[in-house]
Amino acid sequence: MQTTLIEQLYTGYGQSFEVTEQLFTLDTGFQRLEIFTNPLLGRVMTLDGVVQTTEKDEFVYHEMLTHVPLLAHPLPKRVLIIGGGDGGILREVMKHPCVEQVTMVEIDAAVIETAKQYFPAHSAGAFGDARLQLVIGDGVAFVNETNEQFDVVISDSTDPYGPAEALFSADFYTAIRRCLAEQGVFVAQNGVPFYQLDELLDTAKRFKPLFVDSHFFTAAVPTYVGGVMTLAWGATDRGLRHTSIEQLQERYAERGLSTRYYTPEMHVASFALPKYVEQAIAAVV
Repeated sequence: MQTTLIEQLYTGYGQSFEVTEQLFTLDTGFQRLEIFTNPLLGRVMTLDGVVQTTEKDEFVYHEMLTHVPLLAHPLPKRVLIIGGGDGGILREVMKHPCVEQVTMVEIDAAVIETAKQYFPAHSAGAFGDARLQLVIGDGVAFVNETNEQFDVVISDSTDPYGPAEALFSADFYTAIRRCLAEQGVFVAQNGVPFYQLDELLDTAKRFKPLFVDSHFFTAAVPTYVGGVMTLAWGATDRGLRHTSIEQLQERYAERGLSTRYYTPEMHVASFALPKYVEQAIAAVV
């Protein structure tokens, strides 16, 4: 029986999805996880009624959140992923042969197991890679307690509500900074600025005292409604963000990467922000 899901992440505005088949529903203890099929997007995963990933457009978000930091870094060997239970970020990280160890910390084991079953192409076998150390636990607690350092840290979280709220806090960012190695870089999803500008500005203010270079880059993900989304960037080396197209092209070729959205040219262009975003950031930092 055909139904409709109305996603209302923002007050007064939302988007609707035709549900051709409800495949899975579970209260995980952290959030309500649902999976359904849509005639345009294929399988869709929602958490607490908000779309997290789809078969059709997942590659945009996962490629940009992964390859921008990993190709900006000259030789990333140790990577930390916070969240990312669907496996898409992990899949893209594992494409880099120079990466020797990946630690992934996901609070909700049900997301991982469900994604393996219903979205196998997201992880594409990456959970079986010998380089992976999988930790089922709280990402905030992990970065507060670990003595390890990482070349790249990626926070692939939901919006800053419920179990993900602490992943946008000043304390979390401070702990992340402590975990970064020399020439380290931290990236995180940061919402759609047209509707979530306050979220971006909070991040800008919290990043400023912690990172030598703090900025944002963008990706156009169709199902993250509201226009381009921003991805936060915090680095311990100012030069990483200014890696040339030629250098990015060389690393892309050397590492044998294959992508559908990311290109070195898109990488460089993604750091150009809309004027209203630039002005809003300048007013608070």
